[in-house]
Amino acid sequence: MAHYKPVVRNKTQIQGILAADRQYILDQVYSKNLITQREYCNLKSIDKGTAEDHVVLLVDTLIFKGRQLELVELLQSDDVQETYPQLRTVNWGDPSSLKRSAGVTQDAPPESKVQKVDDPYPLSSQPTGLCVIINNEYFQNGTRRTGTEKDSENLAAVFTWLGFLVLMCKDQTKSGMAQVMKHLAALKDLTTLQQYKLEEWSDGKFTPLSALPRHGDAFVCCVLSHGDRGAVTGVDGERLPIEDITSAFDGQHCPGLLQKPKVFFIQACQGNSLQLGVAVDDLAPDEEKDGPQVVLIPVDADFLVAMATVEKYKAVRDTENGSWFIQSLCKQLKEGCPRNDDLLTTLTRVNREVSRQEYLNYKQMPQPKYTLTKKLVLTEMALH
Repeated sequence: MAHYKPVVRNKTQIQGILAADRQYILDQVYSKNLITQREYCNLKSIDKGTAEDHVVLLVDTLIFKGRQLELVELLQSDDVQETYPQLRTVNWGDPSSLKRSAGVTQDAPPESKVQKVDDPYPLSSQPTGLCVIINNEYFQNGTRRTGTEKDSENLAAVFTWLGFLVLMCKDQTKSGMAQVMKHLAALKDLTTLQQYKLEEWSDGKFTPLSALPRHGDAFVCCVLSHGDRGAVTGVDGERLPIEDITSAFDGQHCPGLLQKPKVFFIQACQGNSLQLGVAVDDLAPDEEKDGPQVVLIPVDADFLVAMATVEKYKAVRDTENGSWFIQSLCKQLKEGCPRNDDLLTTLTRVNREVSRQEYLNYKQMPQPKYTLTKKLVLTEMALH
């Protein structure tokens, strides 16, 4: 559709111009009834991210609502261009072609433009994104999670191979974990990140972080620690709810990752019980069904949280070879990514492999939970 082109083609330029006064354009869009009162209040109340992040969210909302033609007309108006004179330099194309293409409904994009569930997330940035490892090894009570260094190194090697910039910080308290998550969501200040002794994986080893990283097309966080039901434990023995970790990157607190996949791998116990095995026949899986198509994006969309174990139970960690879950994850990523397997398929294989392992008649069952709206396909081709 021709009316898509001026907005999409000039999206970066438009957003940079409007960021000079994001409240003014928000008020103008609302006054023209291009967004609802609820959308206006939600957009106005966002207190995280830069002004340009807020404008990106506004423009994306209008595109998903099918109001891009009216947005172009608004941006070409005298009042708006008086406030943003640089808009006069934007190449809007042939105005007549915009009018001819306006026969679609204004409440939703045309059917051919609605993204399908099978469409993968675009992963074209260089690097693909950030992979952050929180590696709690030495605890203040004198205990040590031996074997966790093997997990962190394997994760670093695999996600570097997949085109990610891999960062790690070690031995964080509850408060430290919460704060470093907030700073990694914002990515505003290198000095602040260096306070948490963040390191970057390079040439097979971790070295001190020397440059401020940027978010790419995906975000991965791996937490390696002790834990309890719904929480991970800091080295001070205090528990941080997993929800507090993931919420730092939702659509309201981290606009830079809006509509991008945010994946969390939690290697931590979720209780003190050991899970017994039960002898059963293999069951045939249900046929996969298509989910609903998504147009407007909830703030909690596009998350995947993969737990090493279901609630109430311990997660097994070999003191020499690393944990069952992380080692299986790295193995299945290495095998599945060259085949372009999506991440949920890979995690299903992890579930199967880990569930078949046994220690003194005890078992372990990983559990992924997700709100992904597309397939997430990681591939080593992201490096090129």
